Amino acid sequence: MDFATIIGLLGASGMIVWAISTGGNLNMFYDGAAIAIVFGGTSMAIMGNYPIKRVIGMASIVKKTILFSSEDPTSVIEKMVHYAERARKEGMLALEEDSENETDLFLRKGLRLAVDGTDPSLLEKILFTDINQQITRHKEGKQILEAGGNFAPAFGMIGTLVGLIQMLSGLDDPSTIGAGMAVALLTTFYGAVLANVFFLPLAGKLETRSRDEIMIREMIIDGIMAIQTGDSPRIVEEKL
Repeated sequence: MDFATIIGLLGASGMIVWAISTGGNLNMFYDGAAIAIVFGGTSMAIMGNYPIKRVIGMASIVKKTILFSSEDPTSVIEKMVHYAERARKEGMLALEEDSENETDLFLRKGLRLAVDGTDPSLLEKILFTDINQQITRHKEGKQILEAGGNFAPAFGMIGTLVGLIQMLSGLDDPSTIGAGMAVALLTTFYGAVLANVFFLPLAGKLETRSRDEIMIREMIIDGIMAIQTGDSPRIVEEKL
């Protein structure tokens, strides 16, 4: 679990709530119409801009962004050195059992291909195809989050215009001015908070997570290639 992401999201939200509570009643910052315009409008715009399957898949991407903990590169190196030592002593077929017990699915796939005697260039191509597909998925996820970060302030502005129109059209009735002003100001507030507390931070964290995971996978490919060519454990360690 990534505590930095959770602390960041909850901390930013908490500071806003605290600032509001010190200057007035929290109920002042609730308006159903403003919520419908910003949250509903942003959600609908995202679904209108991207295929529904990708939008639904965002739930798993966001979950992974918050809960995912990247593997320590040092532990990956130690694992690859261990496999190199065993392959050097007992041969590549000795890694078949290790591949069955390996929890990292990407490393398991690479070990199985190496044990099966797959041509090194083909093995490398297969594993890099997996990486490229992962890059594409993460890139699409980041684009959807960034789109949300753009749509939310835009719908906040739309809500502001709606509120101002309502307010100006009801100048002859003072009782309607307050409701119109509330919608006008709160939609801008909601849009700014939604973009800068949720969408944009998660987009940035997803990019960081993707970069870290790709680095780990490239290390795994380099390690498997070195083991397959018969490099010594020391050379494998130095390469990684």
